[in-house]
Amino acid sequence: MFKYLLIDKRFLCLLFIINLAGTIYGYIWYGSQLSQTASIFLIFVPDSPTASLFFSIFLLLFIFGKHLPYIEALAVITLFKYGIWAVVMNFLTLLVEGTLNWQGYMLMASHGAMAIQGLLYMPYYQLRLRHIVFAAIWTLHNDVIDYVFEQMPVYSSLSSYMNEIGYFTFWLSLLSIGITYYFAIRLKRTPFITNC
Repeated sequence: MFKYLLIDKRFLCLLFIINLAGTIYGYIWYGSQLSQTASIFLIFVPDSPTASLFFSIFLLLFIFGKHLPYIEALAVITLFKYGIWAVVMNFLTLLVEGTLNWQGYMLMASHGAMAIQGLLYMPYYQLRLRHIVFAAIWTLHNDVIDYVFEQMPVYSSLSSYMNEIGYFTFWLSLLSIGITYYFAIRLKRTPFITNC
């Protein structure tokens, strides 16, 4: 029954609206940082909103029975990565500062949902290895931009831990890529995947 909810047109339209609204809010949230960012780095700075933008595109196409596998690969890898990343960063902020405002808790809930929704639609992506390789290159390149060229999201209370955060982010990227490869390539012939 849950499977049918995921592909129900009304539910998909609602999910599309929620993700699109979250994408717009996310770009607004990054506004001050983007205003100080060199144009060459702009596309790589707003990580989470770009991830939800990829997923919004997937949902819109999926509603009309279309697929764009490169976007699907970017969506699932970046949704999981930045969803988990934001939850961890806000939790670390809580540990360091001893408190977290309501926006921080909202971000933890919304980004946790981001990570989950990307995985829930795994059976419906039409991914091949080349799509995952493309998205993996994008994702790891983004890590280089963030932590070598110092374009990472600003969490002022965590600024003294950037090396450790960069190291964690690199391995989180590999985990996200590995999970996508495992479920989209290794298990694509299981009954659950093929019957969806």
